[in-house]
Amino acid sequence: MSFQPNAGDEMVINGVLYRVGQHPAAPGLAYAQAGRQGIVYQLIPASGQLHEAKALKVFFPKYRIPAMVYQSEMMEMYSESPGLQVCRRDVLTPERNESLIAEHPDLLYAVLMPWIYGHTWFDIMTDQRRLLRGESLALAKGLAAIGSGMEQRGLAHCDLSAPNVMLPFFSEVELPEPRSVVELVDIEQMYSPKLDRPDVLLAGSPGYAAHRTVQSGLWSGYADRFAGAVIIAEMLGWCDPQVVEKAWGESYFDQPELQNPCERYFILRNSLERNWGAKTAELFARAWESQDLSSCPTFGEWLVLLSTMTENSENADESVTEKQDAVQPAESPEPLVSASSPALRPPVVPPARSFVAAAAERAAALTKGGEAASGDQDVVNRLFHQARELESSGNLSGALEVYKSAHHFVSEGSPMEIELEAAIRGLESELNPPGPDRKQAKVAFYQSRKWLTSAVVVILLLAGTAFAVNQIVADHSPGKHMEAGAGMKPGGEKAPAVPDTPQTDQKQEEADRQAELQKQEAARKEEEARKQEEARKQAEAQRLQAEAEQKKLEEARKAEERKKLQDQYAVQAKYDAYLQQQKEKAKKKAAERKKLQEMYQKQAQYEAYLAYQQQKEAKARAEAEAARKAAEAKAQQLKQKRSGQVVQLIAYYNQAFNAQRGGNIERARSYAKDFARLYEQDAAYFKSVGKVGTRASAIYKFLSNGSYSLPDV
Repeated sequence: MSFQPNAGDEMVINGVLYRVGQHPAAPGLAYAQAGRQGIVYQLIPASGQLHEAKALKVFFPKYRIPAMVYQSEMMEMYSESPGLQVCRRDVLTPERNESLIAEHPDLLYAVLMPWIYGHTWFDIMTDQRRLLRGESLALAKGLAAIGSGMEQRGLAHCDLSAPNVMLPFFSEVELPEPRSVVELVDIEQMYSPKLDRPDVLLAGSPGYAAHRTVQSGLWSGYADRFAGAVIIAEMLGWCDPQVVEKAWGESYFDQPELQNPCERYFILRNSLERNWGAKTAELFARAWESQDLSSCPTFGEWLVLLSTMTENSENADESVTEKQDAVQPAESPEPLVSASSPALRPPVVPPARSFVAAAAERAAALTKGGEAASGDQDVVNRLFHQARELESSGNLSGALEVYKSAHHFVSEGSPMEIELEAAIRGLESELNPPGPDRKQAKVAFYQSRKWLTSAVVVILLLAGTAFAVNQIVADHSPGKHMEAGAGMKPGGEKAPAVPDTPQTDQKQEEADRQAELQKQEAARKEEEARKQEEARKQAEAQRLQAEAEQKKLEEARKAEERKKLQDQYAVQAKYDAYLQQQKEKAKKKAAERKKLQEMYQKQAQYEAYLAYQQQKEAKARAEAEAARKAAEAKAQQLKQKRSGQVVQLIAYYNQAFNAQRGGNIERARSYAKDFARLYEQDAAYFKSVGKVGTRASAIYKFLSNGSYSLPDV
């Protein structure tokens, strides 16, 4: 491009005088930023504030489209929307800027718009500048708010990427309020139902283009959803040093990694879940795994989720986990029989969730459900209707994703939750029907009917044991009385015998009856002890069985984890092979590009040599012409000078001749000397002019001989 202004150059646009700004990092150079479609220069008004600076975007010839005038006029209505200041555009046309375009033809259809101060998200990433938690949340929330506002008006940027996201949040120039935390630039591809489709469509920027759907270009109302999800995730993850260190470079992801299982994806998703909660990670995973752009989360969903967070807010999922851990029993089941006492204890619920704790949590969730439902009801209803429409149109996978998204915003136990769970189960069974070889999931041992029945029997046995013990204690007192009645002293000595009387016979019968009762009581106690032992053994067997079941479940869980790891390793191996293939392709392309670049460099050098030769010849011609003109001027000056000198010589000779005739010899000699001095300056020329040579001969004779008479020439 031939338009290459210097810092401080002035130009008048629409009656306003502007000066080209100076680059802050390179004093003396113009402040310019190159993009894919052109170069943007900073213009500062000669009479105005620094924040009133303008950006002059000069397009490359391919992108100088006359229809941009109409497009800019239509975009003017969106300039008041947050984050879309650059929609306030003024296109340079031949009708209004004839003289400026005549002087600089490259300014044809250039665009004048507000200059956005601050860094780009591209600058933050390439500098690997870690953000504070509050900065990450503010940037992500700002971008989500801009995207939500655009979606509500049917707009989409269509080339959302790190270089096109400006951050006035980090501006060093004091800007007037209100100002947006985030601003979008390069909006020439913007989608709107009121705008015409651009002649040239871009396929998105590397690191942000969803490769599953992008073929020839992006231009729809859904175009920003995937790229927006990636940038929001990058912003939220940029407060985590592990994420910053793993970044690919100009974006967090390399283009071949998008929507594929890779290390960077798992690192970023785990960081989102750890720092911002499981719902944030689920939204990002939904965008990553989406089959089309319409299945990605809307910016409204991001905004609703981020608006509930604060800079110092704790992870909600972590607090829930802590509450669950508080009500859960120890990992190893408690023994049913104590080592210090033979008494039986009630069976302990196996490690999962206590039924009492689960009921308490459910009651708390139902209590808070009314408050949460009032805030998220609009979002849930909108997502529910959207899922219904996708389901009716046959897009079952998309409907399932939207149902799952809506499920995050409903309160536990509400009718809407029950309806959403039923819809999710129905779609999952329809998308993944059970095969003949598919086994039914095994019920946990503590939820099986056998285990519950055994637990009830043990509890009943414990109740019977407690009753028997109480009865034994109660029977001890009558036994002592019977002992005393049988003639035993308190010290254990037998009382002296008394003669048999009717009263004595009655006492003896009573003693025999008490002895029989004691035998029966002893037999009953032995039977109770035997039953208790059997119950203890049965409980011990059940405990061992429970431990065996738990061990089997643990082994099954570990086997499932090993299988998942093997699957992940297999996927990773495929991905590594794919990366290797891509690297080989990249090497080939790099070699081809290098070869083409060398050809282009040689061609450029040859063209530069030709231009140099032409410039050299033109310079030589110009120098020769200048020398010729200078010689002509010098010759003309010399001619004029010699003419005057000839006249002066003739005058000197005449004055010397007259002085000699008048008898004033000294005066005549003075004029003769003046004649000789002037004549000797250019004797070769003067000798050939008229009779000047004759006069010179007479003068020299007069000077050598004072008596010589000068002739009248």
